Amino acid sequence: MPELPEVETVRRGLTQLVEGSTIKTVDVLYAKMINLPPDDFKEALRGKRIEKIDRRGKYLFIRLSGHLTIVSHLRMEGKYDVEPEGSPIDKHTHIIFHLTDGRQLRYNDTRKFGRMNLVDTGTEMQVAGLKTIGPEPTEKDLTVEYMKRIFAKSRKVIKPFLLDQSNIAGLGNIYADEVLWLSKINPKQPVNTISLAKIKVLRKNIIDELARAIAGHGTTVHSYSTAYGEAGQFQNHLNVYGREGEPCPRCGTKIVKIKLAQRGTHFCPKCQRLRGVKK
Repeated sequence: MPELPEVETVRRGLTQLVEGSTIKTVDVLYAKMINLPPDDFKEALRGKRIEKIDRRGKYLFIRLSGHLTIVSHLRMEGKYDVEPEGSPIDKHTHIIFHLTDGRQLRYNDTRKFGRMNLVDTGTEMQVAGLKTIGPEPTEKDLTVEYMKRIFAKSRKVIKPFLLDQSNIAGLGNIYADEVLWLSKINPKQPVNTISLAKIKVLRKNIIDELARAIAGHGTTVHSYSTAYGEAGQFQNHLNVYGREGEPCPRCGTKIVKIKLAQRGTHFCPKCQRLRGVKK
């Protein structure tokens, strides 16, 4: 699933490619992907100008003239690309925005899990998933006080806690594993047993690691690509994710993979020891 760095990379690409373009018509090839009847969706978008592309967590906000916003979630394998009119259409292309300049903005999704909600601008935070979304992982929004407060009241273990978008926006399986390794925290560590000093370390690593991943244009593990159709580069800098059986870059111990909260989880059993648990 594209995580915050991948979605931010797509946002930046779309900004360069289609911001300022006007939608002539729309083809809806898979109606379950949108929140309106296809004819209503198409009619609402006819003649609208793409004014800006924003992001919140893993959600893209495609801002349109007429006070409308498309809230787009890529889910597992969604991606956008831009093609000239008349280019062959891939079997996994489900929404096509025909632009007045002779190009097409296409949404492709192998698994058909992605969703688009067309809403009035200003109401996008009422879309399911956004109503309860946590703060962005930035210096300004993700404060030590906030993390201290939510950690103190949770009895969950840390890995699924980080995956819960209502706690912190944007972290997924890849970067949760990476920031826990960087912070020397075991993925099974109960949240309310993590010291304030460790919380501060984890906070810094979350902010810094996601910034590095954005600079590297995201991580391509399965099918992710940028709006330019290019693979990300950050997979070359992962320390533990996808490296089961390889030596830990820090201590040389073999990286272990377990299943935790239905997700493959990678960690170093020596660097990331499970610490004492409150009774």
